[in-house]
Amino acid sequence: MEKKHQVHNLIILDESGSMQSIREMIISGFNELVQTIKGIEKEYPEQEHFISLVTFNGLGRKVIHFTEPAAMLESIDSSKYQPNYSTPLYDAMGDSITSLKQALGKQKNCSVLVTILTDGEENASKEYNGIAIKKLVEEMKQLGWTFTYIGTDHDVEKFATNISITNVMFYKKDTGGVNELFRKERDARAAYSQKIRAKKNTNDDFYETDESGKS
Repeated sequence: MEKKHQVHNLIILDESGSMQSIREMIISGFNELVQTIKGIEKEYPEQEHFISLVTFNGLGRKVIHFTEPAAMLESIDSSKYQPNYSTPLYDAMGDSITSLKQALGKQKNCSVLVTILTDGEENASKEYNGIAIKKLVEEMKQLGWTFTYIGTDHDVEKFATNISITNVMFYKKDTGGVNELFRKERDARAAYSQKIRAKKNTNDDFYETDESGKS
């Protein structure tokens, strides 16, 4: 029996205090996203999807899921996502990406999609800085990893560019904006799996953009 192509979905989610206003929408959106990934796996039976969900704030990094089969995942609730404190984004990215890299080892039959979702810029990291994260992102992109930066309330495109991420999406911090964010996420992931099936390059243009270059 031919081995299935693994797709690893790493989601690095801001859990700082400023996310409190959209807490319930984020929880609902993530749960819907998990259902979408489960559906994609059924549509593309030659693929096997795994989900890693890491949240972060000034209290540290919280690993809610790590390389767990999508089919086995259950919904998260407010007990697992409690926004508070500051935004050590670089530390969260550095630790999470490195952990997944080590877990995958030299595995070749896989695709990795890293999504960072935040509402503010880095302001509290102690172990990593922008230069280190840029280097790490570029290293993993050379291995075929795809990175997407989703943000609001700051210069999203500039910040993403500074750490070598070209797949960028801005969202409005309200019910409509968050709903639209997760709709685009669902559509993009379905298209990503289609590209894998067609053996196309999945590193660039994760989101379709308008003439201004912003999703």
